[in-house]
Amino acid sequence: MVSLEIAGVSRTFGEGGAAVPAVAGVDLSIAAGSFTALAGPSGCGKTTLLRLMGGLDRPTRGTIARRRGSAAGAAGADAGGDAGGGTISFCFQEPRLLAWRTLAENVALPLELAGVGRDERLGRAAEALALVRLADAHARFPHQLSGGMRMRASLARALVSRPQLLLLDEPFGALDEVTRHELDAELRALWERERFTAVLVTHSLPEAVYLAERVVVFSPRPARVVADLATPATVRDAAAWTSDALGACVRAASMALLAAIEEARR
Repeated sequence: MVSLEIAGVSRTFGEGGAAVPAVAGVDLSIAAGSFTALAGPSGCGKTTLLRLMGGLDRPTRGTIARRRGSAAGAAGADAGGDAGGGTISFCFQEPRLLAWRTLAENVALPLELAGVGRDERLGRAAEALALVRLADAHARFPHQLSGGMRMRASLARALVSRPQLLLLDEPFGALDEVTRHELDAELRALWERERFTAVLVTHSLPEAVYLAERVVVFSPRPARVVADLATPATVRDAAAWTSDALGACVRAASMALLAAIEEARR
């Protein structure tokens, strides 16, 4: 698993008078094997920070160190994109499946690009599809799938490389509420079983509290941390969505977010 140490990170786009600050002075420690949600208003810089965590972009100031190790203690610092020999996977808002490839071939694509042999990559794709309850759909094409199934396939593709760090950018945001709740439950169960380090960007505070152990709330752009909340250590079942314990955490996160928005308007 991978831990993250984010120290004084800022990201500004452009130069001079046209410079746009997206992230400003963020400090975060994310433990190996943990599940963290990043919440905040639209356009505040959450996705920019996620990209910085994954090495798709570099901070203007500050440092991000990824360390590979166990949940009890990490070892082996690495500032590169492979997390010291481990793997980082992204799951984006859109499934981005290739229309001319079967589901199994889509899921196996990261392994194909890495040079893994056909038999091994298709075997691992089958395992990943089974994890997301799509084992019987391996020969279908994307147009034959529902929106929820396509997002399951996207998640399977992110998992096929057995990531130590999984970065999720609003993966279920475009789905209806019932399907979104189903996939949230599956993602939480996968994390509890596999214990990869997970970081989720979401606009939904209930989703953040349901999925994650910790919710970090950001201000309007540029992103600054305005609250860092631990979620209740309760069972995540269907009843959890309306439980008093999780509801209290949602309200606390909402109050912090509204206060930050009001402050930004002054």
